[in-house]
Amino acid sequence: MSDKILITIKELSNYGQVDNLNEQAIALVQQQKVNWELAGKNYAALSEVHKKEFDFGHFQIHAHHNPGRMRSSAAKTDPQSIARRACFLCADSLPPEQKGIPFQNDYLILTNPFPIFPVHLTIPHLKHIPQRLEHFFADMLDLSRQLSGFTVFYNGPRCGASAPDHFHFQAGKKGYLLIEKEFNSLVEEHAKAYFQKKDVEIYAVDNYLRRIIAIVSPNKNAIIRAFHFLYSSLLEKKDVEPMLNVLAWYEEGVWKIIVFPREKQRPSHFFETGKNQIIVGPAAVEMGGILILPRHQDFEIIDHKIITEMYNEVTISSDDLNHMINIFAQYR
Repeated sequence: MSDKILITIKELSNYGQVDNLNEQAIALVQQQKVNWELAGKNYAALSEVHKKEFDFGHFQIHAHHNPGRMRSSAAKTDPQSIARRACFLCADSLPPEQKGIPFQNDYLILTNPFPIFPVHLTIPHLKHIPQRLEHFFADMLDLSRQLSGFTVFYNGPRCGASAPDHFHFQAGKKGYLLIEKEFNSLVEEHAKAYFQKKDVEIYAVDNYLRRIIAIVSPNKNAIIRAFHFLYSSLLEKKDVEPMLNVLAWYEEGVWKIIVFPREKQRPSHFFETGKNQIIVGPAAVEMGGILILPRHQDFEIIDHKIITEMYNEVTISSDDLNHMINIFAQYR
């Protein structure tokens, strides 16, 4: 990796505090907004994003009309399309304006130039390896702890990742996703199942349009073990990533991990034609309660019924969730 890609702490200090990785990441976004025209333009456009709020009783879904996300929402991720394009996450392919911060000598923290969050990071591995979380989940925990003002998220290769050929995380400003605000009430009032083994707690929630498994623990090893148990139970075929999105954040000495097991990559609305088509690519952000719609016509027609249909299509069924709960009865 060329030193030209890395930004110095001295330069970052011109854009904010730099005492820790979290502050450095925030300063990096500020630096890129000033010095990278594409990033500056797209972050400025966030102030023009139109929003609608949909109330579902004990939770909400917010629809955002964000034209800048068309590239991601409509990305072609089939092997043939990927083979025809250069990898935009490889260090050698980054534009000269894009700068990064190294993490653990294995990752490069970058500003996402097509933001959803007021501060939005992309964190690719330095090696061009496929999107497979199993062996890198511990890194996700380390990132979420050091990026204390962020929620770190992972999109599976068939669950919203626009670069399934290159392993990466993303991170956005903590507290922006609705599920973060709703988490405590979900656990206390709507958890369908509860498991507590030593210093790890595991919850399943059905009544949320999406079905989720949440893992909470202050112990890194315990939470890794619980996640791998869940991951293995979701594994469909040997050496194939199960369909999932994952959120992780760290606060008051505790990790909170939310896993969204998936049934489909995109809802049927995506494949309709004419006025019936809705361009949407559900990934971790959408599963977290923020529905990104890059086209204005889709934003105009979105309603409770369509939202319910889309989420129900891409998430696992209640029966499958119950099956997972029964599997967790074996967890020790």
